[in-house]
Amino acid sequence: MLQFAALGSGSSGNSALVFTEQTRLLIDAGLSAKQLSLRLGALGVDPGALDAILVTHEHGDHTRGLEVFCRKVNAPIYCSPITRETMQRTLSSAGAWRMIDSGQPFRIGDIDVNAFTVMHDAVDPMGFVFEHGGARFGFASDLGHVTGVMRAALKGVHALFLEANYDDTMLQNDTKRPWSLKQRVSSRHGHLSNAQAAELVAEIAAGGQLRRVLLGHLSEDCNCPEVAETAIRVALQREQLGEIEVGCAGRGQPTGPFAVESCVSEPPAAAPGESAQLTLFG
Repeated sequence: MLQFAALGSGSSGNSALVFTEQTRLLIDAGLSAKQLSLRLGALGVDPGALDAILVTHEHGDHTRGLEVFCRKVNAPIYCSPITRETMQRTLSSAGAWRMIDSGQPFRIGDIDVNAFTVMHDAVDPMGFVFEHGGARFGFASDLGHVTGVMRAALKGVHALFLEANYDDTMLQNDTKRPWSLKQRVSSRHGHLSNAQAAELVAEIAAGGQLRRVLLGHLSEDCNCPEVAETAIRVALQREQLGEIEVGCAGRGQPTGPFAVESCVSEPPAAAPGESAQLTLFG
């Protein structure tokens, strides 16, 4: 069974876990090495058992803990060649590198992976679709706008992790950010708004396969879970697509795990070795 958990999501650091009984994949390492280990442990996962680390892009909130973490964890790092070149300037002790290209499927353990290009102000940012046993999970964060490539890649996923960074009104009314930063955030190479995320979710859900949406990378000042979730639910209800689980990834602790499957009535399956009950969308 394909499963997913967010270790932490937000400007303070991003990381997630995709796993089956045989394979464990870490997506990004934007938390400290200590927090990565602690949060994996909370899910019952030994960091040394990771099969790979996939990097979406080189920004610090997605790679901050990578170098120290890789001193203790011997897992290959998967990323694009340009992203590797950029990160190697600051990562001296990272382990083996595996180069991947957008649109070229590959396999790690028993999980099939397909990377796709997203639009963000990084050198070569990527999203991913993971597949196992017919279940498909899409992961897309840090993207300024939705492209045809994204739509095609995410078509037919059963579960989706998607950035919903800001509410338009809250961003415009924010007094902490200068106008230049607001422009950068809302640009076509910045971050995705609640409205943009809602439009994409409704489009994917119209295919009839989508059952779960976990929103991530919420701005601490210009968004909140209630506002983001409401935007998604309103868009789904408008299209009469309301039978979909919607929640937000937390910052300070893992969110999940949950199963990627077509039925939403079953409780989330536990991670390997996990005995405590974690909040599905906390």
